[in-house]
Amino acid sequence: MAAAGSLFASVPRAPPVAVFQLTADFREDRDPRKVNLGVGAYRTDEGQPWVLPVVKKVEQKIANDASLNHEYLPILGLPEFRANASRIALGEDSRAIKENRVGGVQCLGGTGALRIGAEFLRRWYNGTNNTATPIYISSPSWENHNAVFVNAGFKDIRAYRYWDAAKRGLDLEGLLEDMESAPEFSIFVLHACAHNPTGTDPTLEQWKQIAAVMKRRFLFPFFDSAYQGFASGCLDRDAWAVRYFVSEGFELFCAQSFSKNFGLYNERVGNLSVVGKDADNVQRVLSQMEKIVRTIWSNPPSQGARIVATTLTCPQLFAEWKDNVKTMADRVLLMRSELRARLEALGTPGTWNHITEQIGMFSFTGLNPKQVEYMIKEKHIYLMASGRINMCGLTTKNLDYVASSIHEAVTKFQ
Repeated sequence: MAAAGSLFASVPRAPPVAVFQLTADFREDRDPRKVNLGVGAYRTDEGQPWVLPVVKKVEQKIANDASLNHEYLPILGLPEFRANASRIALGEDSRAIKENRVGGVQCLGGTGALRIGAEFLRRWYNGTNNTATPIYISSPSWENHNAVFVNAGFKDIRAYRYWDAAKRGLDLEGLLEDMESAPEFSIFVLHACAHNPTGTDPTLEQWKQIAAVMKRRFLFPFFDSAYQGFASGCLDRDAWAVRYFVSEGFELFCAQSFSKNFGLYNERVGNLSVVGKDADNVQRVLSQMEKIVRTIWSNPPSQGARIVATTLTCPQLFAEWKDNVKTMADRVLLMRSELRARLEALGTPGTWNHITEQIGMFSFTGLNPKQVEYMIKEKHIYLMASGRINMCGLTTKNLDYVASSIHEAVTKFQ
């Protein structure tokens, strides 16, 4: 080995993660008018993070419980968290749960749940150690989806049509055509609700059409559920698609995140719900997932899982949590209607009904790259290059400024 020089001299510098770089740029901006519409987290009307009141209450309850300790959890996680996380995804009356063909794996957030599911599928789905099974991800999608499956070893990542830019809505025809032409046993990553980044979800009837094609074509559904309750304000409504697929007899995975709906962003609380044909199949799957978890994080952390489990198992706390979630969802819905009203009042070129027709934290505004650049450089309003904005970044204090800035950008750069 040479005496001088670094062993890591040949390592290239990776580009920054776009959303985190955007936040860093926002923090460095000294303009008093600046607005951050890029951050992927809830903000109050004062522009501040919100610790849910029910979370504060449960944290105190946990702190005062002298029976708790810091011993390792089971490899698959806190049992009461896993069971109740799967219960809210699949429903109180889930036949699959009653038949003991549902299992859960506590994971490090929704990303961890996606990764454990991807690792398992690469090892054991459609043949052992199979890297060739096509993975279909919506176009567009959350940027991490592609990376998770690539890093799990899959070699054939494909896009399926989802967003129709011309009509600013779902391209159902293109989506179904891509499913019809996909090889049998392909894996489709589906957003359970509040599609990121478009905010555009299929209707219930459209979900039924999607399920019918996937069943006939033997396609595997891997749901990503990051916004249950946060999207519409109703846990059941936001879980409808997952529950419908289960009722149709699908075996499936559902990656759940409790970052948004509990505000537990840095606690990394996630669950991977596994639905199989019978109890034996599920137990064999979990036994292999246990081996995978052991080599990645070995054991999950307890604090966030205890907060969620305590809340979900106490009727009073559960009711309070649902009220907290509805508070967040209602604020997002209000910001949507207020922004649309202002843009229409200004006579901003184009149509803006898609802002209120979309759902969840994000809105795909339809702004093009030049318009986005103008918003950032001239107006100090930070948003993703795709035109995606976080509706939680809007407040009653900055709505007029944001709306007039969008109007200027659209008028100047058609």
